[in-house]
Amino acid sequence: MASILDEYEDSQNSRQNAQQHGRLASANIGITHSGFVNVRLEEEKPIFNKQRIDFTPPERINHLAVCNNQLCMSLGKDTLLRIDLAKPDHPNQIDLGRKDDSKVHKLFLDPTGSHLVISLSTSECLYLNRNTQKVRSLSRWRGHLVESIGWNKLLGNETSTGPILVGTGQGVIFEAEISATEGSLFNTNPDQYFRQVHSLEEDGSPAPVCCLEVERGLENKYFIIATTRKRLFQFAGKVAEGTEQQGFSSIFIQNQDLLPSFQEFPVNMGYSEITFYTSKLRTSPKAFAWMMGNGVLYGQLDYVRPDSLLSDVQVWEYTTDIDLSLNKPISIVLTQFHFLLLLHDRVKAICTLNGQVVHEDVFPDKFGPLKRMIKDPSGGLVWIYTERAVFRYHIQRESRDVWQMYMNMNKFDLAKEYCRERPECMDMVLAKEAEHCFQNKRYLESAKCYALTQNYFEEIALKFIEAKQEEALKEFLIKKLTNLKPNERTQITLLVTWLAELYLNRLGQLEDDDGKAGVLFRETRDEFRHFLNTSKHRECLFNNRGTIYDLLASHGNVDDMVYFSVVMQDYERVVSHYCQHDDYCAALDVLAKHRDEKLFYKFSPVLMQHIPERVVDAWIQMGKRLDPKQLIPALMNYSHKGSSQQINETVRYMEFCVHELHVTEEAIHNYLLSLYAKYKPDSLLRYLEEAGTYASEIHYDLKYALRLCAEHGYLRACVLVYRIMELYEEAVDLALQVDVDLAKSCADLPDDDEELRKKLWLKIARHVVQEEKDVKKAMNCLSSCDLLKIEDILPFFPDFVTIDHFKEAICSSLEEYNKHIEELKQEMEEATESAKRIREDIQEMRNKYGVVDSQDKCSACDFPLLNRPFYLFLCGHMFHSDCLLQEVTPHLSAYKLSRLDELQKKLSASTQASKSRHRPTPNEEGDATSLGKGGASREQMKSDLDDMVASECVYCGELMIRSVDKPFIDPKKFEEEKSSWL
Repeated sequence: MASILDEYEDSQNSRQNAQQHGRLASANIGITHSGFVNVRLEEEKPIFNKQRIDFTPPERINHLAVCNNQLCMSLGKDTLLRIDLAKPDHPNQIDLGRKDDSKVHKLFLDPTGSHLVISLSTSECLYLNRNTQKVRSLSRWRGHLVESIGWNKLLGNETSTGPILVGTGQGVIFEAEISATEGSLFNTNPDQYFRQVHSLEEDGSPAPVCCLEVERGLENKYFIIATTRKRLFQFAGKVAEGTEQQGFSSIFIQNQDLLPSFQEFPVNMGYSEITFYTSKLRTSPKAFAWMMGNGVLYGQLDYVRPDSLLSDVQVWEYTTDIDLSLNKPISIVLTQFHFLLLLHDRVKAICTLNGQVVHEDVFPDKFGPLKRMIKDPSGGLVWIYTERAVFRYHIQRESRDVWQMYMNMNKFDLAKEYCRERPECMDMVLAKEAEHCFQNKRYLESAKCYALTQNYFEEIALKFIEAKQEEALKEFLIKKLTNLKPNERTQITLLVTWLAELYLNRLGQLEDDDGKAGVLFRETRDEFRHFLNTSKHRECLFNNRGTIYDLLASHGNVDDMVYFSVVMQDYERVVSHYCQHDDYCAALDVLAKHRDEKLFYKFSPVLMQHIPERVVDAWIQMGKRLDPKQLIPALMNYSHKGSSQQINETVRYMEFCVHELHVTEEAIHNYLLSLYAKYKPDSLLRYLEEAGTYASEIHYDLKYALRLCAEHGYLRACVLVYRIMELYEEAVDLALQVDVDLAKSCADLPDDDEELRKKLWLKIARHVVQEEKDVKKAMNCLSSCDLLKIEDILPFFPDFVTIDHFKEAICSSLEEYNKHIEELKQEMEEATESAKRIREDIQEMRNKYGVVDSQDKCSACDFPLLNRPFYLFLCGHMFHSDCLLQEVTPHLSAYKLSRLDELQKKLSASTQASKSRHRPTPNEEGDATSLGKGGASREQMKSDLDDMVASECVYCGELMIRSVDKPFIDPKKFEEEKSSWL
């Protein structure tokens, strides 16, 4: 047999769906233009896609059941075909083995697909488990025509159904349990028990139980729904935790004393069917649809309600082409937004939102009349069968057009929920919602919705303007601005400027009505300031701040202009505003808060004129961030014509710069010096003394300081400046006009120039003698300076002065001369003795000698010493002359190296000349004399060479000591030496 799932699409589906799509498209006409162009690259697949199973049954199909991918169908009289849809190529055929005339009345398959109950027309029931081939009889069920089964979704598994409810054609509800195990020796029946728990009636007589459904709610509460031909019953009750296995009889007992809760409809078509929609597998259903005589009762299931499980119920009547006498609906299936009605020749899909038929599929007569429709909860597939064919419906993207239905019902939130991923549909919903709100005069809500649409901006803005709804227009602009991208700068600029104008107009109106104290005015102002301070608009506001300033100025809104300036960090405008309104303290607060150096430089002149103390405090807080040189113009401008307070504050800041900031700028020190000279002379000398006594330590201009002090007659300060300039003669001359002691301190300063010191002291002595005519002071000068003698100052005394005044000084001078003569004699004797000893040492050195053995070796090369010319040192070291030269050469300076090279070349040339000279003749006597002179010159060169090379032992002399810290290998030749070892 060919694969049962080799499917093909019926060509009618394409035509019908194209027609349906055309109807939906025509319904869209009249919707506001959205700005989207809906272009589909391929035709959209229909929601209900019918496929016929490529399967030809060997016998007619009586019944079919599908659940959890397990399909069971009854063929002919006693054949059962089971198919695992995961393995469709391996069907399983079972013979029921019935010899009588019984027929299969109904098939019931549990949610797990493991337990199949076969209801026979002879009021018998058979049981077949998925894992067995053996059909077993349910003996306890005999005598009851089973019409419905309420499966236990909580306790049911592959081996046991758990407690279940069974509805019969006589209106009786039984509780039963089926087990797939063989049982004990005395009980081999699969049915564990079968007991009656309730019975249903209609019009005073028993009515068949058409459907049963068992659901568990919150807090272990169970709901049971049972339907007859005209009635829908509800039973609710709690089952004690842990007693679920005991069944549902307790629920019926709890409702025994109460009248059963049911809904009844007048029309009876002989049967009814209820179906449920479950969004996810193994969860409780959310909605139900009950097919009965008056139509389809549709509603939601609310497990929280205490009185009734059903909520939001409504009846969708059958369409006019359904005649209950001729063309009754056979079966019903509920999906998320539709219920499918099965008629004898067609399937109708009706939307649960509006009751309209959205899909109708007519089946050809060749397959015979349609018998039943079943939905597999696990996969959501809908199965339909006739006696000779099986069909399957795929339901795809069922919610694709739901948004439009909700939109037409003005349920815009739900409409938006179902078109989140379809921007063109979302735009249509928003436009419709905005128009609906506008017509109902809910302008703010309308503005918010319009801002999210792609409708023409101008049309919407004009609509609000014509309605004189500025608040709504403002809301629309704000939302539109929020949705703009950063690169849409032109649109952002337009909206920001327009919004600023609207805010300012509103503030002006509120100020005229209630003044600035009104609550609405304050709220609007806060909203406007929040708008100005929004970071997203910061760039636009900054680039167009000139326009905003103009708008604020045109409305006379000074407070908000200041606030906007602060937001834009345009502190210059803020400070300027405060200064223009004489609020200098506020201006300084802005400067101190934002610490902008340029603004300090610009506004300090104005502020210094009015609040000098606070300005200087602010400068001091700024510390090194301010350049004092930039502040000098303001200080000088107001120190000349300002009050004493300004002058004092100026001096305070200058002293802070010098003493705390350690500013070394010459201009700062010169200015402070000028302030001291003009206004604080007491501080001038102290400042000069603290500044230092050496020119390298001084940061002010010495010449400027000298001129300034001279102009104001500060002689001591001038003397101090002269001393620093090392103009000692001028310092002494000026100091003598002030104080002799000051002059003496200046005269002792040139320590390294005794002649100058003597000259300075002579000036002091002359002044004392000639000007003050004080002999005692003159004598004190002699004692203060060791360079002056009595004879130096005697010429300054007048002729009439007697010797008594300086007799002691003359005697002291003569004694010093005698003492000095004695010292010179002693030095001469010591020099004579020293010269004598030196002559003796020289004579002794001439007679000194050393003995060299024939086996002695050179200390450098370790070869026999007598093979070549050599040097012998007093320390005992012996060197060949060439070895000594090689050892000494690296330690010689560049000058000595060049001198050594020169001597060697001259000696070599002299040696060659002596070898080539022949014996002289009598006529060559003059030449012999010349040679004698040349020999003497050669000896001198050898002596110079010896002094340079052999002045001391290379191993014991100073050369060895100086070479202690030198590396063994020359750094320049280190790499070469290193590579030679590798």
